Amino acid sequence: MQSDMVEDKHISLYLVPTPIGNLGDITLRAIEVLKSVDVILAEDTRTTGKLLKHLEIQRPLQSYHIFNEHKTVERLVERLEKGEVMALCSDAGTPAISDPGFLLVRAVRDAGLEVNCLPGATAFVPALVNSGLPNDRFTFEGFLPHKKGRKTRIEKLLEEERTMIFYESPHRLMKTLVQFSEVFGEERMACVSRELTKIYEENVRGTLAELIAYYEAHPIKGEIVLVVQGKG
Repeated sequence: MQSDMVEDKHISLYLVPTPIGNLGDITLRAIEVLKSVDVILAEDTRTTGKLLKHLEIQRPLQSYHIFNEHKTVERLVERLEKGEVMALCSDAGTPAISDPGFLLVRAVRDAGLEVNCLPGATAFVPALVNSGLPNDRFTFEGFLPHKKGRKTRIEKLLEEERTMIFYESPHRLMKTLVQFSEVFGEERMACVSRELTKIYEENVRGTLAELIAYYEAHPIKGEIVLVVQGKG
């Protein structure tokens, strides 16, 4: 059995959640870690660079994103094995939650090195709680497939009794709401949360039919979390 106790152990890789909007949501511990590591791996060095500038932190930045992670994992593990300590940040929220990170975490653990994920910001938790839908049991579905397998994936959720959480882009929201209405029924309750923690945060609750009508009249922008009631 592999222990996850991290006290008194040398941590090679930290996963550091970053604010999803409001910069005040960075934790004190996250700041301490970002100041102490040798290298910060960033999904977008420009985005993380702005955060580091705001926090007055100067550490080397290296790009680590979905398009290069397969190629860079092995080299990063080799550097960690030689004693470097790194922090992984996504553009917003907790790394590896619908963002790059899983492959690196697995490789680092397989190499016998220690990984530590800090608690912190992630979009789906406040969206779930804000929705007013049952949150004692839920399933996080992340992004639906854009094309192939999309309809099949939705249909497989028809019998899901737990509250379902999805990430979606503004230009695909209407398509998703319509597809959900066709499969789950237009009276199924849901909530669309956008721009969480930001000035224009909005949580719109209603049936799928009501949400479709609302967003036909109110084009949407910003990051979106869609929470849907499970089968009653």
